[in-house]
Amino acid sequence: MTVVDTDRIEMAEESDERTLDMMFEWLEPTPEGFKVEIVEGNVYMSPQRDTHWEIIFDIVEQLRAAYSRKQLKSDVRIDFPGRLNGFASDVVALTEGAAKDEKGRWRYQDIEFIAEVISKDTAANDYGSKKATYATAGVPVYLIVDPYKGTWHLHTLPKDDEYRGAVGFDFGTPIDLTDTPVGLVLKTDAFPRD
Repeated sequence: MTVVDTDRIEMAEESDERTLDMMFEWLEPTPEGFKVEIVEGNVYMSPQRDTHWEIIFDIVEQLRAAYSRKQLKSDVRIDFPGRLNGFASDVVALTEGAAKDEKGRWRYQDIEFIAEVISKDTAANDYGSKKATYATAGVPVYLIVDPYKGTWHLHTLPKDDEYRGAVGFDFGTPIDLTDTPVGLVLKTDAFPRD
């Protein structure tokens, strides 16, 4: 007579499928001074740097002219479409009236603007898979700021997994967002370089 332990079989079947919640739970607590993101199922842990934070803070301060404090987020987990994409974007601007989902997280569908300040170790994500994911999610405005080269790259007009509009300039050149949902110009002359 053969006895089958159905509970153990069900547990094995369930454990074969990773979820973002499961992966983030494994990574808690995050060491102080680091942020954690999961990009296409890969875990990235990045230390915060002064230059990085100064640019983020500068962008947030300027966005306050168009957004309330509650609409602006930094390093807050938002789940995006695709396989295992849980990002903690550097700067996120949400639509007015944005609401959290049933899990208590902000929805990517309510995002009007994202800025990423690159780190050397994760720059490929910002320029590659994260950019494609943001386009797929329909994020209208995606800004990449590169303190190593002293440049910024603006991406607009998302379609499928790419942005149809792209422009980039050196620090010091203003970023004109007046024809986007953001509706203002960001100054870049005070952005520090690494």
